[in-house]
Amino acid sequence: MSLKKKFLSLTAAAVTSFSLIFGTPATASASAADLIGAAIQIGAESAALNAEINARIRHFNETEAGRQELYNSFRKEHGVCEDPAYNAMLDRVMANLTEGASAVDKTVKDKPYLYFISNDENVNAACSMGRVMMVNVGTFKQIKNEDEIAAIVGHEMGHGQKDHVAKGQKKALQKYVMANLAGTAVSGTVGGGALTSLMTKALLNQSVAHGSRKFESEADLCSLEYMLHTNYNPGACAAVMQKFAEMDSSKSKRSDLEKFFNPNDHPESDKRRDAYVKKLFEYSGKHVTAANGIVTVNKKTFIKVAPSADMSSAERSYFVLGNLAVAYHKGLNKQEATVQNGTVMLGNQPIITPLEGDEPAQVIADRLNEIK
Repeated sequence: MSLKKKFLSLTAAAVTSFSLIFGTPATASASAADLIGAAIQIGAESAALNAEINARIRHFNETEAGRQELYNSFRKEHGVCEDPAYNAMLDRVMANLTEGASAVDKTVKDKPYLYFISNDENVNAACSMGRVMMVNVGTFKQIKNEDEIAAIVGHEMGHGQKDHVAKGQKKALQKYVMANLAGTAVSGTVGGGALTSLMTKALLNQSVAHGSRKFESEADLCSLEYMLHTNYNPGACAAVMQKFAEMDSSKSKRSDLEKFFNPNDHPESDKRRDAYVKKLFEYSGKHVTAANGIVTVNKKTFIKVAPSADMSSAERSYFVLGNLAVAYHKGLNKQEATVQNGTVMLGNQPIITPLEGDEPAQVIADRLNEIK
């Protein structure tokens, strides 16, 4: 087939595929000029559609009016939880993480987050365009530890700081709008009110969608980085992934929590946990790691952590790992491990407060002094 014939064939196919959308019927008797003219029209329509999509994305992502529109829409759709304790916790977490993020990304304070707690009982959180964030009340009801809440919120803040939603939604929005325009009268123009309405609906519905494993991994690393510049235990990042992995493996049907934090575009929870453990190992100067509930210091077993009422041995061990990583990073391993009010300390850094099933605090401190 000649290049000209191939072009005309492809052009005819293109016109046919777009005819339902733009009302440009392709006929068997269409001339080459007709087809080329139709193709040019399609290109113009596509360019106008892309321009409209870009304009709407900028509206939601960059303007205060757009941010408020998203914020109010989410509040209306999901309801607002006014529980004072939960809201006080989220206020603390957002304030602390904002300060932590500002140490590595000064832009965090240029466009303050709009956030709220929804009435949704599922464990979930999301960050939309324009740094609009929602955390479901179910997250607070099922995850009691504020450090783990901070790890979750830090992940969503990572999406916001890296502008993941705006970057990842353009192609998805193009497909969504093209598919839905078939049943929508747009009066022959892509800039009509019907299209604008459809575009807005699409953006509201898809603005919290996850984009790619690359984005998810980047948001995970952002969360850890922000946590490291706060007083939260950075081990909570690995700990909450351990919790998700356990919830997933304990149920034949995936939990709502796991569906959100480990959908198809996310790495698996155990792999995300291991990535955090590797980062904490590096942060400690390659002195400390943990696996299967056992914390290792300088390649020697430090402690087998007992489970608590609401944490497995493995989940709790990552908090010990986080404390030790901070201590080593600060050079506190040069100081003596002591016991203060029942807590093992390395310098001024708490390491572990033994619970039932753990070894006595002094035994743990003595071993740490031997191997640190």
